[in-house]
Amino acid sequence: MTKTISLSDEAYELLKSIKRNDESFSDVIKRLVGKKGKLIDILDLYPELSNIQEYGETVVGIRKEIDGRLENEMY
Repeated sequence: MTKTISLSDEAYELLKSIKRNDESFSDVIKRLVGKKGKLIDILDLYPELSNIQEYGETVVGIRKEIDGRLENEMY
Protein backbone atom coordinates (compact mmCIF):
# COMPACT_ATOMS: atom_id res chain seq x y z
CA MET A 1 0.00 0.00 0.00
CA THR A 2 1.25 3.50 -0.74
CA LYS A 3 0.38 6.85 0.83
CA THR A 4 0.68 10.33 -0.60
CA ILE A 5 2.43 12.97 1.51
CA SER A 6 3.13 16.65 0.95
CA LEU A 7 6.56 18.19 1.36
CA SER A 8 7.72 21.76 1.13
CA ASP A 9 10.03 22.47 -1.81
CA GLU A 10 12.89 22.84 0.66
CA ALA A 11 12.19 19.46 2.30
CA TYR A 12 11.90 17.81 -1.11
CA GLU A 13 15.23 19.24 -2.26
CA LEU A 14 16.93 18.09 0.97
CA LEU A 15 15.55 14.60 0.56
CA LYS A 16 16.49 14.55 -3.11
CA SER A 17 20.06 15.69 -2.31
CA ILE A 18 20.71 12.66 -0.08
CA LYS A 19 18.87 10.14 -2.23
CA ARG A 20 21.18 7.54 -3.69
CA ASN A 21 20.81 6.48 -7.32
CA ASP A 22 19.52 3.04 -6.38
CA GLU A 23 17.00 4.31 -3.80
CA SER A 24 13.40 5.39 -3.90
CA PHE A 25 12.30 8.27 -1.68
CA SER A 26 10.69 5.67 0.62
CA ASP A 27 14.07 3.94 0.89
CA VAL A 28 15.74 7.22 1.86
CA ILE A 29 13.21 7.89 4.60
CA LYS A 30 13.52 4.33 5.95
CA ARG A 31 17.32 4.62 5.92
CA LEU A 32 17.26 7.90 7.82
CA VAL A 33 14.52 7.09 10.31
CA GLY A 34 15.55 3.50 10.88
CA LYS A 35 18.99 4.39 12.19
CA LYS A 36 19.19 5.50 15.77
CA GLY A 37 21.87 5.97 18.34
CA LYS A 38 24.95 6.98 16.36
CA LEU A 39 25.67 10.65 15.83
CA ILE A 40 28.23 9.78 13.16
CA ASP A 41 25.39 8.49 10.95
CA ILE A 42 24.40 12.05 10.11
CA LEU A 43 27.53 12.32 7.98
CA ASP A 44 25.45 10.77 5.20
CA LEU A 45 23.37 13.94 5.30
CA TYR A 46 26.36 16.28 5.17
CA PRO A 47 29.06 14.98 2.81
CA GLU A 48 30.95 18.25 3.26
CA LEU A 49 31.67 17.07 6.82
CA SER A 50 33.33 13.82 5.75
CA ASN A 51 36.57 15.06 7.29
CA ILE A 52 36.15 14.09 10.95
CA GLN A 53 38.15 17.07 12.26
CA GLU A 54 35.90 19.49 10.36
CA TYR A 55 32.91 17.57 11.68
CA GLY A 56 34.09 17.98 15.27
CA GLU A 57 34.78 21.66 14.82
CA THR A 58 31.38 22.16 13.24
CA VAL A 59 29.61 20.34 16.08
CA VAL A 60 31.42 22.45 18.68
CA GLY A 61 30.53 25.66 16.80
CA ILE A 62 26.88 24.72 16.47
CA ARG A 63 26.72 23.76 20.14
CA LYS A 64 28.11 27.16 21.17
CA GLU A 65 25.56 28.89 18.93
CA ILE A 66 22.68 26.90 20.44
CA ASP A 67 23.92 27.53 23.97
CA GLY A 68 24.08 31.26 23.22
CA ARG A 69 20.54 31.30 21.86
CA LEU A 70 19.23 29.42 24.86
CA GLU A 71 21.01 31.72 27.24
CA ASN A 72 19.55 34.79 25.52
CA GLU A 73 16.02 33.34 25.64
CA MET A 74 16.26 32.68 29.36
CA TYR A 75 16.78 36.36 30.18
